[in-house]
Amino acid sequence: MVTVVTAFILPHQLVGEGPHKVLAVHGWFADRSAYAPLVADLDTDTFQYALVDLRGYGEAKDAVGSYTTAEGAADLVDLADRLGWERFSVVGHSMGGSVAQRVVALTPHRVRRIVGISPVPASGLPLPPEQGELFASAAHRPENRRAIIDVTTGGVRPDAWLGRMVARSLACSDAKAFRAWLDSWTGDDFHARLDNCQVPALAVTGALDPALSADLMRQTWLTWFARGELVDLPGAGHYAMDEAPLDLIRAVEDFLRADDGTTGAAPGAAGA
Repeated sequence: MVTVVTAFILPHQLVGEGPHKVLAVHGWFADRSAYAPLVADLDTDTFQYALVDLRGYGEAKDAVGSYTTAEGAADLVDLADRLGWERFSVVGHSMGGSVAQRVVALTPHRVRRIVGISPVPASGLPLPPEQGELFASAAHRPENRRAIIDVTTGGVRPDAWLGRMVARSLACSDAKAFRAWLDSWTGDDFHARLDNCQVPALAVTGALDPALSADLMRQTWLTWFARGELVDLPGAGHYAMDEAPLDLIRAVEDFLRADDGTTGAAPGAAGA
């Protein structure tokens, strides 16, 4: 009897039919539904987006894995191969921003442009002990998830919205995977592989987010990406897809649209 082993394929939703292909990666608190507020207003003639579920989330909630940024990047490149996308851009929110940077480190010659929406830096985001415990226990404590979302959106969002964000997070993520992903995106440091990277790179931050701020992006993202840019949205916190969807679409698609379709150069000190 022959056993056929089928490689894992990231669950995904294709939006649009445009020639510019874009992988879109969610963050720690959501699956691909994080991008739902944007879908109706995307430029689907210019772009085709693949909205993905990382392992441990959404349709991949029960998928076995190591739940690391490196594994996530390899899964994304594999999906691009299966879709027949030789060249593509990549967009990632928060933890997904770290995964997106891993994609660039893994295969810079294939990435047209990268956008990080409140992205975790490629150097990781070490947390002090008290904060680390708050985040770690959020895997099983909804009130901790709510506290994190509240702080990172400036403490000004309605209670009902905070409750809805927590409910979505609990429904779409596996607690064990959620906890494992935390160790990866806080602890992974691969920024040396992005030194002098020539892939055009936009960081979009929210002025209400005290954690992944514009100042942090100037110290990290804009230091590593030679062609880095920064947009700070004044009315948003950490969840710009929900807080300022139209402003976010304009910033992201204007940046992606500027690509001329030529092959980008590899990072100066980066290895594959």
